[in-house]
Amino acid sequence: MAQDNFWSAFVLLLLILDPFGNLPFFIAVMRKLPPKRRLPVALREIGIAYVVLLAFMFGGHGFLKLMNLSQPSIEVAGGVILLLVAIKMIFSTTSEIFGGEGGREPLIFPLAVPLLAGPSALATVLLLASRQPGEIWTWVGALSSAVALTGGLLLMAETLLKWLGDSVMNAAEKLMGLILTAIAVNMLLSGIRSYFGL
Repeated sequence: MAQDNFWSAFVLLLLILDPFGNLPFFIAVMRKLPPKRRLPVALREIGIAYVVLLAFMFGGHGFLKLMNLSQPSIEVAGGVILLLVAIKMIFSTTSEIFGGEGGREPLIFPLAVPLLAGPSALATVLLLASRQPGEIWTWVGALSSAVALTGGLLLMAETLLKWLGDSVMNAAEKLMGLILTAIAVNMLLSGIRSYFGL
């Protein structure tokens, strides 16, 4: 059961982190930096995103209690956010989401937040931790694995883009968007059923 939870959470988080969709934007930001600064900045931003997501995961249950939010409301809200992200993945490109940085070295924004630790990722880790708090270490493992794989792909961004080409990358993002759409709808329906006690 724990292993099934791990893999389902891992796939969900990987889809939300959307490494293939984020590659073009990541490359565009990194190219504005001196070559010797690219790796340290990339590692720093991936690390910051991981810490932010972990903080939301561990503080999620307390946050829900503090705000007096119910489990079904979080499921419905998370489903809506994921659905919007999935539609964005299918019909547009990541590079349209953020404005330019004017050549400055990025710090937290826009790579760590919101590119990696965006609203959908934060809502998802919050939902995972609040739905089954007893499985917290399973969720931590899934998050760590998803961030590690996403970070590895982003660090290989330029190489992957050369190997696969824009068309393959776009197709991969559309496919991830379709899968995420199904997950989002399932989350919405689960929240509605829980609310009405069905």
